[in-house]
Amino acid sequence: MANEMSKKDLLDSLVDIRDVKIDRTLPVEERMKSYVEQIKNPYLFKVGNTVVRVSYANTQATINDNFVNLLASL
Repeated sequence: MANEMSKKDLLDSLVDIRDVKIDRTLPVEERMKSYVEQIKNPYLFKVGNTVVRVSYANTQATINDNFVNLLASL
């Protein structure tokens, strides 16, 4: 189908998380902003040739809670 993106096109369009650089001296809020600016889509990115889709379990933790925890650990 013409509207479907090929796997190669999808892979080429995604940011490789290995290329994202986080300045650990920045406050968490600034790290979050930098991460989102670099990764473009925090729910869909790649690691090498592997596409990663992020989703969360049905828990009390919000996406912001999980995101802050992720960046705080970097």
